[in-house]
Amino acid sequence: MMLHAIAAVVLTALEGYLLGSILFGVLVSRLLYKEDVRTHGSGNAGMTNVLRTYGAMPAVLTIVGDVGKSVAAAFLGRLLFAALLGPDAVLEPVCGMYLAAIFCMVGHSRPLYFGFKGGKCVLVGAGAALSISPVVCLVLLAVFLVQFAFSRIVSLGSIIVAALFPVATFFYWMILGASLPSVLFSTLCCVIMATMVIWLHRSNIERLKNGTEYRFGSSKK
Repeated sequence: MMLHAIAAVVLTALEGYLLGSILFGVLVSRLLYKEDVRTHGSGNAGMTNVLRTYGAMPAVLTIVGDVGKSVAAAFLGRLLFAALLGPDAVLEPVCGMYLAAIFCMVGHSRPLYFGFKGGKCVLVGAGAALSISPVVCLVLLAVFLVQFAFSRIVSLGSIIVAALFPVATFFYWMILGASLPSVLFSTLCCVIMATMVIWLHRSNIERLKNGTEYRFGSSKK
């Protein structure tokens, strides 16, 4: 049984990382514009930089790809946990989804295929979270939209939502009656995911402190 547990963790982490390493922002920019989006703007491969650099359609393609890969990684993680741990395991299959999400985010921020320079994981984390707990995501989306309506700063909303994510997840699974080990494991995974998002936004946090962070609708500098 221990070998099955180790295999479930290793395989889930591996598939999450390998899928996460596919940077759709870079692929879109190379295919459509014969250049790397990471050479523009913030230097990131995420949707926000794609939108600011190339416009709406490339950004939509990036969203579909980055969200899609995280959803695929999460469901593969669930299948691996269910198949290898069995129905009587301490951790429920949903825990595999959270573990896969973490490593998908690691892959997106440090991609194996693109020189270990990627994006800030927000879309990837959001896609995985949406596939795991849509209700939590709807609540956090409402929070994001309210703050964005007032601030027009994407990074601020991302940071706030990341901080609230573990709290919302904890209460969500407690209300649904999940086993305590699964609740604690899921919440811990969400804390790790939130910490990654906030850490990768540390330069944005500095600009927020200085009042120089980009607001949508303002002129580019």
